[in-house]
Amino acid sequence: MLKAIAVNIDDIYIPAERRKELDPERVGALAEEIMAGAEDQPIRVRQGKGRYVLIKGVNRLEARKSLGDTTILAYMVGARQF
Repeated sequence: MLKAIAVNIDDIYIPAERRKELDPERVGALAEEIMAGAEDQPIRVRQGKGRYVLIKGVNRLEARKSLGDTTILAYMVGARQF
């Protein structure tokens, strides 16, 4: 079972293919849910060259950024997942 770890948001690289999945309406809705106390799933990242690479969860990441968070819970995965 994967264990979620806290990751600095500034240390996460978002590849172009993940940026295409960004939905501003979804980001806003997620931010509202987070502020209301809803539990959100950790994002998925893999280790890159001196940084983390986002695999899944671009909308959750952007929602956390919009709320001013500096860290986010993430699952570390060993390979690229789509």
